[in-house]
Amino acid sequence: MPSISRDEVAHLARLARLAVTDDELDLFAGQLDVILQSVATVGDIATADIPPTSHAVPLTNVFREDVVRPSLGQQQALAGAPAAEDGRFRVPRILGEEA
Repeated sequence: MPSISRDEVAHLARLARLAVTDDELDLFAGQLDVILQSVATVGDIATADIPPTSHAVPLTNVFREDVVRPSLGQQQALAGAPAAEDGRFRVPRILGEEA
C-alpha cells in the first residue's frame, strides 16, 4: 500500500486541474510513493562531514578584463540596416503601440 493515499493524489490532481480516472489514481499513488521513498532515502544519507556545495565541480572566474576596443561607428553599424531613422535602426511597430 502506498504511503500517499488516493485521496491525496486526487487532491493534487484537483489543484493541478488534471482530470484523472480511478485507475490513474492508483497508478499515480504508486508512482508518487516511489518518488517520495527515493527522496527520503537521499535525506537519510549522513551528511554531517560533507560540506554544502552549489556545484559538483569547482568553478573559476572565466571573465576577461574589460578593455575598450575599437568598434563600429554609428554610420557603419547602420550602413547594412534595411531601414534607419534619426541615427537608429527602424523596426516594425509591434504590440499595437501608439505613435
